[in-house]
Amino acid sequence: MRSPLAILSAAARVIAAVLAIAAAAPAWAAGATPLVSVDWLAAHRGDPDIVVLDIRSAIDGGGVEAFATAHIPGAVHSDYDKAGWRVTRDGVPFRLPNVAELEKLIGELGIDEDNHVVVVPAGVHASDFAAAARVYYTLKVAGLAQVSILDGGLAAWAKQANPVEGGTREPSPKIFTASIDRKLIAATPDVEQAERNHAALVDARPAAFFLGRDKAPQVSLYGHIGHAINLDHARFYDPSTNRLRPFAELARIAALVPTGSAITYCNTGHWAATDWFVLSEILGRKDTRVYDGSMAAWTADTSRPVVSSRTKWDDLKKALGLGT
Repeated sequence: MRSPLAILSAAARVIAAVLAIAAAAPAWAAGATPLVSVDWLAAHRGDPDIVVLDIRSAIDGGGVEAFATAHIPGAVHSDYDKAGWRVTRDGVPFRLPNVAELEKLIGELGIDEDNHVVVVPAGVHASDFAAAARVYYTLKVAGLAQVSILDGGLAAWAKQANPVEGGTREPSPKIFTASIDRKLIAATPDVEQAERNHAALVDARPAAFFLGRDKAPQVSLYGHIGHAINLDHARFYDPSTNRLRPFAELARIAALVPTGSAITYCNTGHWAATDWFVLSEILGRKDTRVYDGSMAAWTADTSRPVVSSRTKWDDLKKALGLGT
């Protein structure tokens, strides 16, 4: 039987280990979650470790001009469509940047490993939210521990009569060292294995793409990957509020995805980021990954199988200029 002194000594070692882990882990600002409210940001935007990252681009009808007109005070701007958040690799567009590209992109925004980044979309439609989800995902892949998205984006911020400012400023660069979290990334071999094992593949595109009635220009074949289920990213988004739907609704919609590991994809990994964000960050399904190459990468080799409901009539209508 262990003596009381030995038990106390062991307990002390456990407590010391817990405290060491806590000290090493980044301290989230009070109340911070993957999706933060306007009120939360209004209370914390002046915190020294907070970086407000405005990502407006042509996708939402904005960009640097819109940022220069009005933005959250102290924010830095990085155009989602132009700054390098998505790059061409191996002939496939809109992929994740490599390590050197990530370190340069993130460090030049004045972000390092100790910052808490709040990503601010325009807050105007579902694809705009997907841009924020993709930036959030990319920062997480790069190893940044503290990242949030502003719920409702700049539109919600302005609607509550919070202050804005104009002009632009160059952030002070920092040295950012990426630590790639490969648990978040699905490559083509991973998707092939998931297809063989009938693991969950989640196609985040609208039904017309999934069924093969429509096709993005970056994708070589009509249709979807094998046994994938179709969970359009826009279902998670409420266009009447320009925010994600309430938690209970998100959970109800996501119940379509079987339990266990899941891989989300779309045409280029853009809409797929929303499905990943909801499943992983909101609903806690941490065994979810994004296939960032998505259908553009899958169909780069046209011998890979796709499933399509497209008919010869669809092809004829396209030839006559009456369809896609």
